[in-house]
Amino acid sequence: MNLRIPLKPVQGYNKVFDVGEYAMRLTKFGLIKLAKGTRYDGDTGETEVALVLIGGNFSAAGDGWSFTVADGRTSPFTGKPHCLYLPRHTKYAIEAISDVELAYNGSPVTRDTARPALIQPADTRHIELGKDNWTRTSEIILDEKFDSEHFYIGEGMIPSGNWSGYPSHRHDVNNPPTELDMEETYFYLFDPPTGFGFQSVYEPDGVKAEKFEGQLNEAYRVQSYDTVAIAEGYHPLVGAPGYSMYYLWTMAGDKGRGLISSMDPQHAWVKNG
Repeated sequence: MNLRIPLKPVQGYNKVFDVGEYAMRLTKFGLIKLAKGTRYDGDTGETEVALVLIGGNFSAAGDGWSFTVADGRTSPFTGKPHCLYLPRHTKYAIEAISDVELAYNGSPVTRDTARPALIQPADTRHIELGKDNWTRTSEIILDEKFDSEHFYIGEGMIPSGNWSGYPSHRHDVNNPPTELDMEETYFYLFDPPTGFGFQSVYEPDGVKAEKFEGQLNEAYRVQSYDTVAIAEGYHPLVGAPGYSMYYLWTMAGDKGRGLISSMDPQHAWVKNG
């Protein structure tokens, strides 16, 4: 079992994984990379799509709508994100005003959702989490208030050497109000870009994974442009000292959306310790 997918992006759409791979039922993930002056044409088909701006400027247009981002961040380490949301059955064209990268999140839907929309940096919500050496910040991009069928999307920033997703948490059992079943995708970048971190995905000893065969006890050295698909399990992560660690997190829930998770009972005491 290997849930880490490395990527060396090239011009155009770069597939990371499709629905059905890595036990991900509700998520397709990729990266659109465009050189200045080039264009990408797409059709959402039976999926809703959220394109999170990693860096650059672009314009986007379709039938009866258009948006332009002329003040986009150069990287996640220099500013807050824009996000282009597109419902199912939407044809679209992306024009690169500068070199640009957009993280592609797709999820199969059963209904019409919000009209095409540009979520701007001022629309995001900033939160600070943790304490001691597990402090980190997060920008909530698209939450349960937005008319999406499955998505809850944000991005985290981990200071040098710190932990995130800690105490170890999970959200793969539908047990509201204490936990929602939401698969998650992590996509990583580092500043300086030679940085790295470690991502764990595990079930407690003696507990068999439900969506995989056998024991789930994984640990990956993650680098820039890596992705880890998290269909189940606790999933803390840590960045190497000397580097800022960014990760885009995309959750997709079938029976509800929200920051609702349960902590590994062996480590939950740390939160109040």
